[in-house]
Amino acid sequence: MKTLTIGIMSQDKIRERVLAIAKGDITPVENEPKIWFTSMRSLAEVLSDENRALLKVIFEQNPQSISSLAAMTGRKSSNLSRTLKTMSNYGIVEMRRENHHVRPIARATDFQILAA
Repeated sequence: MKTLTIGIMSQDKIRERVLAIAKGDITPVENEPKIWFTSMRSLAEVLSDENRALLKVIFEQNPQSISSLAAMTGRKSSNLSRTLKTMSNYGIVEMRRENHHVRPIARATDFQILAA
């Protein structure tokens, strides 16, 4: 499993960077973060100990649906679904539709964090 690089930068700086990339003033290099958080607090909420353990279960057990993941972890499906949606919005988890189910796929279990 590859390591995802995550950056922490203020919303204004993220906006400046995105606009500079769109204008062609900046060309991102391969090892730069693709996922950005505006604070350590928001990062800590998404990558809490519990959520990193959840990513590990997804990676190792390869659940075929959210309900099967709920059974594996003992968490409620509604809570799990909300957590997975947040992680999906950041690109940490992929939610793939397959045979009338949504299958969570962990994109990473290891993270490198760069704070600007």
